[in-house]
Amino acid sequence: MASLAEIRAKLLAQETKSSGTRSSGGGDNAIFAHWNIPEGTSATLRFLPDSDETNTFFWKERQMIRMEFPGVVGGDEHKPVTVQVPCIEMWGDSCPVHAEIRPWFKDPSMEDMARKYWKKRSYIFQGFVTQSEIKEDTVPENPIRRFVISPQIFKIISQALMDPDFPEIPTDYEAGTDFRVQKSTKGQYADYSTSNWARRERSLDQVERDAITNNGLFNLNDFLPKKPSAEDVGIIFEMFEASVDGQLYDPARFADYYRPYGVEAPNNRNAAISSTPAPATAPAPVAPPVAPAPVATPAPVAEMAPAPVATPAEMGATTPAPATTDDASTSAADILAMIRQRKEN
Repeated sequence: MASLAEIRAKLLAQETKSSGTRSSGGGDNAIFAHWNIPEGTSATLRFLPDSDETNTFFWKERQMIRMEFPGVVGGDEHKPVTVQVPCIEMWGDSCPVHAEIRPWFKDPSMEDMARKYWKKRSYIFQGFVTQSEIKEDTVPENPIRRFVISPQIFKIISQALMDPDFPEIPTDYEAGTDFRVQKSTKGQYADYSTSNWARRERSLDQVERDAITNNGLFNLNDFLPKKPSAEDVGIIFEMFEASVDGQLYDPARFADYYRPYGVEAPNNRNAAISSTPAPATAPAPVAPPVAPAPVATPAPVAEMAPAPVATPAEMGATTPAPATTDDASTSAADILAMIRQRKEN
């Protein structure tokens, strides 16, 4: 387990790197849907370390790109679908989609389109739920749950870790600290800005310790998407072009790689299914981010889903899509023409 000093050093290094940039799965029910707690209530979580001892942190970051299509070729051509694909920048490689859209932020008429395709971040944690107002239909036998944390909550978590007055790493079994997710509403959006760490440390009780001994800890890498191959990256960019152009999702072209829920892979390839039907309890949306600077990394956005394959139930909330206007349609056509012209050159 990494020390708090090691975590602080790595967080500081990431923050410095981020600042420099600006200037230049699973199908189980282990996911605890904290976004479903009633407004005005809280859920208390106790984070646990990653079983991967090479991970300095006790979380893993995911970066996903959402691509919308108006329908499916050969299926319902009038029912919009969304496909989520992993952003290759999550592994430190250059993403062709982001290379294409970064300049769009310089043009106000393209900002909404750029923001629509910008990668969405979420953070995978694990731990115990020690208090909650949620009445779950089924509770997993293993009390160690996984949490999909939004950038808004993650900022509160990470900033506190940088505080020199924070006494001990919060995942410590003897002197760790619980985290309270507090839900309120700001306008039409869910707001978690009053979430915070507990004021005093708490030792894990015997029941919690026995659960760790009997079940073990999750390896959080298991809940990240597979790194796209060079072929996958090419398909992702083709899907991006098709989405920008307003084309239908074409299973013959894409389903062997990435597909929405309900679409079969023609060649039975192990494609990533990126969405499922909406959960019974629809989570409140989280406020959309402020538009980024032309070459900046945009402010993180809404809650995103967990596991190698993200599902709405695990996502919690998503940023509402920008409204479509005639101007936006014109911009999309112009953008696609620019993309094609660049490829020809």
